[in-house]
Amino acid sequence: MEFTYNAYAIFLLICGAVLLILAIYIFNRGGNAVKWFSYMMVSNAIWSIAYGLELASTSLWQIKFLINIEYIGIASLPLNWFLFCLHFCGKECWYKKPLNLILLLIMPIAAIVLVWTNDLHHLYYANIQLATEGPFPMANITFGLFYKIFTIYFYLLLACGCYLIFVKFRISDPIYKKQNYSIIIAALLPWLANIAHVLGVRPLGYLDITPFAFIFTSFLILIGIYRFKLFDIIPIAREKVLELMRDGFLLLDQQNRVIDYNESIKKYINTNGKKLIGLPIEEVFPNQPEFFKRIKDHEQGKIELNLTINDEKLYLETEILFLNDNKLNNDFAIIKLQDLTSIKNDTIRTKEQAKELEKLNQLKDRIFSIIAHDLRGPLVNLSEVLKMIDNDQITNEEFKSISPTLSKDIIYTTDLLENILHWSRSQLKGFGIKQEFFNLRNLIINEINYHLPGATLKKIKIIHDVFPGEMVYADVLMVQIVMRNIINNAIKFCYEDCEILITAAYQKNGMMLVCIRDNGIGISKNILDKLFKDENITTRGTSNEKGTGLGLMVCKDFMNRNGGNITVETEEGKGSKFCITIPTTK
Repeated sequence: MEFTYNAYAIFLLICGAVLLILAIYIFNRGGNAVKWFSYMMVSNAIWSIAYGLELASTSLWQIKFLINIEYIGIASLPLNWFLFCLHFCGKECWYKKPLNLILLLIMPIAAIVLVWTNDLHHLYYANIQLATEGPFPMANITFGLFYKIFTIYFYLLLACGCYLIFVKFRISDPIYKKQNYSIIIAALLPWLANIAHVLGVRPLGYLDITPFAFIFTSFLILIGIYRFKLFDIIPIAREKVLELMRDGFLLLDQQNRVIDYNESIKKYINTNGKKLIGLPIEEVFPNQPEFFKRIKDHEQGKIELNLTINDEKLYLETEILFLNDNKLNNDFAIIKLQDLTSIKNDTIRTKEQAKELEKLNQLKDRIFSIIAHDLRGPLVNLSEVLKMIDNDQITNEEFKSISPTLSKDIIYTTDLLENILHWSRSQLKGFGIKQEFFNLRNLIINEINYHLPGATLKKIKIIHDVFPGEMVYADVLMVQIVMRNIINNAIKFCYEDCEILITAAYQKNGMMLVCIRDNGIGISKNILDKLFKDENITTRGTSNEKGTGLGLMVCKDFMNRNGGNITVETEEGKGSKFCITIPTTK
């Protein structure tokens, strides 16, 4: 073969060689989309090198031979372009269907076969002549029928690829504008060049400028790779991410800025009106130092985030993934978020229920212990005394001497039984409280009257300072039991001539504060710390009265159920002050 090189031929040969070297380089270092781009560069390189040699040829048979070589690149170039666009846009599953793949391959294979056998049928080129009127010999080609059919196929693949890219960038964020412009311009150049050649607009005579346009296309996309990080989003095309990430996700660049996200992520974040794209991850999820450290250290794995969004606490399982599908660019990260709030709440409720069950079992054991000992003891004593009377084993005088003790035992047993019954009723499944408005002063006066005999016996004064008409909203029976227990305890731990003062006053928070103060013996610190806890505390009164060990526990439970509370202030030797808060409104 003989060649006479000119500027056009040398340019095509140099560019073709550079494209071939770059194609091999990025093929070894790139991911799926980049590899298809490298295939397209190989096709372009074959076309460019063969066409460069054609332009340097001086004989017709040599030109025809090189045209046959060119068509390996020409026929495969639109196909590789279309497959590159499919991968770039995350639509590669389309060509993996057998029928679609066959339709794609029929035309380029047919074109190559018809070009190689053109002398037998002239379906592709009607005629090829050597034109010598230009600065150097060139082929003057008359197009055949199949050339026009292949041209339509060529344009269809170019158009479909451009459409996919246009649709992808239409929904992308403005942060990608430079990338958008570079690839769209690159996609249009060869299309316009080939249309001009087919229509006969040939400013350089018979020279086909289409391979030159494809060379510029390849270099523009390469510039996009290095200058604009064009393929930063290729390895995880948005459609693929949405398919894989059914929960919320964020895509971060090397500077840990958000470059993509899905809609479901918005329920986990509060950007305060800022645009999410471009925000550093520290602003998206503030106050998460361990999370930020893992991202900074490129540590993959799962971590739990506790967030508060619109006063609602969220528990999220966050998975950090670092991908590098395109090694020409920097690593990027996918942050996947799965909402575990309901599961976490169920777990917390289960633990709370287990603790509550354990607490109830302990309380049940305590009640059985009280029933077996404290409740059974006085009843057995009473039963024995009655038997002795029935058998004339004790006289009336002896009975009168022990009757005060028996009376105290009966009172103790009655109080204990009443507390057990009330507590048991409150623990029954389906038991509810019946809140209503009632006159607090009337209830307090009734309770004072109820305890007056016991207080008179110990010469204790019970005074109240409660204005008429003070109304509260609660369960009457529960408040009555609470007041009864507190007043009873005050009497029990007072000496003779002590005073018990009951006051009630409205509070600013819509609660009624009721306080029962006495100047009795007070409560020691070690007992005070255990007073409202689930521990069995029984202390003898000033006249050796027994305690049930259940009263204050029931009081605490009942006040909590009514939206109130109970507190105590005490000083040993100087008395105690129990205060309860009761709602005054619904």
